Amino acid sequence: MAARLPVATFGLDVAGLRAGTYSDQYFNNIQRLLTTLAAEEYRYGGQFPRPGLPDPSTLAVGDVAVEMQFFTKRQPHSVVAGIDHALAILSTCCGVGEGAAFESTAAQLEVAAVGEGDHLAPWAPALRLRGRYRDFARLETPLLGVLARRTRIASNTYEVCRAARGKPVLFFPARFDVPEVQAGDGWAYQVGVQAAARELGAPLRPAVSTAAQAAWWGGQGSGTMAHAYLLAFAADTAEATLQFARLLPPEVPRIALVDTNNDCVTDALRTAEALYREYRRWQAAGQPETAARYVLQGVRADTSERLRDAAVPALGDARLDCGVVPRLVTAIREALDSAGERLGAAAWFRNIKIVVTGGFDVERIALFERLGVPTDIYGVGSALLRGPSNDFTADVVQVHHAGSWIPLAKVGRGRVENPALAPVKLPLA
Repeated sequence: MAARLPVATFGLDVAGLRAGTYSDQYFNNIQRLLTTLAAEEYRYGGQFPRPGLPDPSTLAVGDVAVEMQFFTKRQPHSVVAGIDHALAILSTCCGVGEGAAFESTAAQLEVAAVGEGDHLAPWAPALRLRGRYRDFARLETPLLGVLARRTRIASNTYEVCRAARGKPVLFFPARFDVPEVQAGDGWAYQVGVQAAARELGAPLRPAVSTAAQAAWWGGQGSGTMAHAYLLAFAADTAEATLQFARLLPPEVPRIALVDTNNDCVTDALRTAEALYREYRRWQAAGQPETAARYVLQGVRADTSERLRDAAVPALGDARLDCGVVPRLVTAIREALDSAGERLGAAAWFRNIKIVVTGGFDVERIALFERLGVPTDIYGVGSALLRGPSNDFTADVVQVHHAGSWIPLAKVGRGRVENPALAPVKLPLA
């Protein structure tokens, strides 16, 4: 199992978590009630205990120890992320007392967890806890939250990468949520990418658009240009890209955005030919390093779903005509390849990748791949945040009483085995 992320990675609001600021209020109520009952040395005094519990009258409710399992029901499986974040919360916030009087009991908690990126079957626990319930009762909400969000993004990313058949999938959802979630979302994305890479046997690498998204795994944000930049050049894509190539460091990808004028083929050709001329000029001048600045690595089409590009003949069906449709990508590829043949630079033009963005999800990517559309890279945004439900649930499945663990769960639920669970010793560093 890979090394866990350090607790400091997550920038936890430890005081807020311990105080229940992020917890559903009923968990705070429970913690308060159990603490009071423990102080009173209360023993169960009811009349209708679940059959099977030996001598319920001796059950110390306030100090009851439970076994709790955390699971999701997504079919056919999930790619788990958020485990390290959940463990960091338990490591720093499991305990009793308020404020300066807080006393950690994390070391007394028995924990078993799967690894980041593991496949998780429906109902199988990703995390199992054994310990005094009032010590971690109020942590259930944030634990479920980090597991649900991170696993949803990792699972969505994994499925998108599989649909793309090993082609790069860029992570573009930063604009669809608040900035504070970017680091964790970027981590979950790279977990999903690595899970797909292992399965596909492909050298996939994560690629995110902001520095924050790469913060937890030591990567970097990457990007090229926006429509607003092109409009500053009077919508002259070729000139804007020439200045981009001239001024920005060589490590910044030269990928031109070619849909601003709703004529992707024309702008892709104008841009590619303009950069190729500069490339040849500097090669002829004996300055290959400068020439390398003008190697066009890709063109990106981001046509609105409400528009039919000038290169796409109308068929009368918006689903076939509008947006980044297969016929548009094919037209761009054919135009670039033809230009390369015409200019005696077939390899240079053939190496220009086609990047597609705008409304791509698993189904649409799978369609492009089935049709053999000459797409090289997919950019995916909000689809990675949505997708099928990946809600997590936590169930108490056993209680410790009279020296034994006794099965006790909500009717219809029960203990589920998962051989992938491995012991975790808290507190973590």
